[in-house]
Amino acid sequence: MCLGVPGKIIEIDDSSGMRMAKIDFGGVIRQACIEAIPEAIVGDYTIIHAGFALNVLSEADAMETLSLLTEISNLNEELGIDGQAA
Repeated sequence: MCLGVPGKIIEIDDSSGMRMAKIDFGGVIRQACIEAIPEAIVGDYTIIHAGFALNVLSEADAMETLSLLTEISNLNEELGIDGQAA
């Protein structure tokens, strides 16, 4: 199963001819291509999957999604599930 994760755009760079951004995933910073969301600006939240931004979403939606992902992680820990496929 694949999962798109919300992150906050903290920097945009299009000097390479492709619109790229630094995305903050709660303190972990990664590069992602944002060509598919030309309306995106610094401070926006976006869903990232496999290094590509899929859409822009509100901060409230991003926080709700991150909260749900945290709950899933906590539940997995309580159940002793390590997240690895069998």
